Amino acid sequence: MTITFLGLGTMGQGMVSNLLQAGHDVTVWNRSPIDLPPQLARAKKAALLSEAIADSERVMVCVTGPDAQRAIYFGPDGLIAQLRPGAILADATTTEPALSREIATALSARGAAYLDTPVFGSKGEAWDGRLDFVCGGDQTAFDTFRPILEPLAASIHYMGISGTGTTMKLVGNLLVAAEMSALGEALALARKAGLDGDAVMGVFDVTDYSSALIRNVGRSTLSGNFAPSFFLRHMLKDTRLVRDLARHLEVPVPVTATISELYVAANNSGLGDLNASAIHKMLFSLSGLDETDPAQTPSP
Repeated sequence: MTITFLGLGTMGQGMVSNLLQAGHDVTVWNRSPIDLPPQLARAKKAALLSEAIADSERVMVCVTGPDAQRAIYFGPDGLIAQLRPGAILADATTTEPALSREIATALSARGAAYLDTPVFGSKGEAWDGRLDFVCGGDQTAFDTFRPILEPLAASIHYMGISGTGTTMKLVGNLLVAAEMSALGEALALARKAGLDGDAVMGVFDVTDYSSALIRNVGRSTLSGNFAPSFFLRHMLKDTRLVRDLARHLEVPVPVTATISELYVAANNSGLGDLNASAIHKMLFSLSGLDETDPAQTPSP
């Protein structure tokens, strides 16, 4: 099947790679010029959005957030104006549920279907085809599109009407941000107390309060590895989306609000292009620890 994929960031490239491996013909487009890695050499690179979606019946989108979506969906040269009737578009962007519903309504009026299909997972999961999709939109369109998602996914969850996939993504990212922040505080406390990092992680490996995030990110932090799988600045954006949704629904999220402000400070400290776990570098510094040597374990 021929598929158009719009958005070639870290996540998008991984998904395109798996679509190609599944035997699909893939046309790709990115808002800014980009060199494709060798794994994507078989993809057809379109220079213009209109060229990428010409006659396309199946489209995937993965961009950085609401602003990027507005730039490619709206206006006379946007997706809403150009997508052909009968097409199905699945959008993996983490965004505002209200914007997902707005796009779905606009595309439906033109005879096309929109699915909000954000994912849990980062760079490794995208390239390995182990993403967890949470999907909202028309059930028939979802059932039709699901086989395209399967080579990319560890799991696929249909949540309901338009916007429910995006909402579930924000619910999940609230927990991700909370775990990331709490892990940084815990590691700072353990390091300042002089606990051995390997011993700490050995406990985290077996206790019921742990998680894959705690185990994997904890080891990366203690080894000083903050290479981006998911940019810190994107986590900041997501905490703001969570707060906006909570404000709209009148749900108090005081812990998330505090974590969001910590991410503001980390981003302002120049950590935005590192992994989201780089908030730990800031927490180490605030604790009087050497953030350039996370493995350092001072005596109590």
